[in-house]
Amino acid sequence: MAGLGEYRRKRDARKTPEPVPVEDALPVGDDNTFVIQEHHASRLHWDVRLERGGVLVSWAVPRGLPTEQGDIRLAVHTEDHPMEYATFEGDIPKGEYGGGRMVIWDRGTYETVKWSDREVAVVLSGSRVQGKYTFFHGGKSDKDWMVRRSEPPQRSDWVALPAVFEPMLASPGALPADDEQWAYEFKWDGVRALARVDGGRLRLFSRKGNDITSTYPELRVLGEELGSTQVWLDGEIVAFRDGRPSFSELQKRMHVTEERLTRRLAVDTPVTYVVFDVLHLDGRSCLDLPYTARRERLVALNLRGPHWNTSPSYPGEGAAVLETAREQELEGIIAKRLGSRYHPGRRASEWLKITDQRFVEVVIGGWRPGEGRRSEVFGSLLVGLPTPEGLRYVGHVGTGFTDHMLKTLTEKLHRLARKTSPFCNDVDRVRGAQWVTPSLVGEVAFLHWTDDGRMRAPTWRGLRADKDPSDLAADPGRWDG
Repeated sequence: MAGLGEYRRKRDARKTPEPVPVEDALPVGDDNTFVIQEHHASRLHWDVRLERGGVLVSWAVPRGLPTEQGDIRLAVHTEDHPMEYATFEGDIPKGEYGGGRMVIWDRGTYETVKWSDREVAVVLSGSRVQGKYTFFHGGKSDKDWMVRRSEPPQRSDWVALPAVFEPMLASPGALPADDEQWAYEFKWDGVRALARVDGGRLRLFSRKGNDITSTYPELRVLGEELGSTQVWLDGEIVAFRDGRPSFSELQKRMHVTEERLTRRLAVDTPVTYVVFDVLHLDGRSCLDLPYTARRERLVALNLRGPHWNTSPSYPGEGAAVLETAREQELEGIIAKRLGSRYHPGRRASEWLKITDQRFVEVVIGGWRPGEGRRSEVFGSLLVGLPTPEGLRYVGHVGTGFTDHMLKTLTEKLHRLARKTSPFCNDVDRVRGAQWVTPSLVGEVAFLHWTDDGRMRAPTWRGLRADKDPSDLAADPGRWDG
């Protein structure tokens, strides 16, 4: 395996800060040094290098060394590197081979268990990695190798990163009387998203558990920034207009999955992932920790970047935070009890959403034709809430639509046409009502409920493609926003 000829052919010492020795060095070590470098090249990966015969035998591991016993990951065998590379950190210029930032992730000594042309088994003893790993040839090419962790995790309390999570939900409420027992965060006018990061790769999931990673390509870099950190994050995807969160701006992004369009929209209408909780971190569940302890772990991750940030938190300042939200015309605030645990998939009283307006998710059951400028589209939507008796009509919504919303939603409504009303109760006298199959969910802001169960002054906020009517029926607590 030894020899630096290929290494030198790929590098120009005049253009790269990497060590480029003129000739091979004679073996002088004990064949027991290892280094792992986190390499932010065109694709994030970890370079694992083992001293052998005067060179560093190297593998590029795209997702980092496996953490679970028996877990197998790709390990691409690359050219041998000079021993001087064991201390190298720096920025390889763009356009050069391996261009990107290189940092030492771990280093130490290793013990050889087996070394052959097709299998290398070693026990690593570093500050971050300890245990037995086996590299083995797994394909036709000399580069096709794999790596397996051959021992249990180095921590006895290690818990594997869960595959799925459901978000905790807040209940409607008012400012708590015991203000000092609560922390307050702004209510962001976006869509809920959970982020799973493993091996530097980020996957985003909607509240329903749908994979929405491809819709927001600008957020993928967050995974690379977290590097080897294994974590589940909870937060809100937000689009801003004039410095304020705008749900109508976000509507331009929410329903797009075609790669070419998502790349363009990421430039024209970028989003920010505002993170407010951590559910699992580096082999430990955070669910049973109090809010304060989870908050400490979240802040320590230092999540501040071009398209992500940590939501600010203000303990014991409920009145001031609510007033600031009103001044900034934000949606409201969320109060979180300092000692509360995280309840996945539950609407709990330890989190309270406090707003001047009410918000409700409704099902579209019909529409009224438009007039004048809106003669080619609908004039208002007839909406309802699922109940055990059926879809209960709660009013019609005619404001809050952009021209784009009017056009695209009208096309959807025509495709859902039906002859009879889907509502189980009487509908207000609405001239020329057209009925549709009740399958579309939207969000509406309004002032309050009237005595006859109608929304007072409703305004349309947007379709919720991440939800369907069964979600509303299963969670009546959301009706009050």
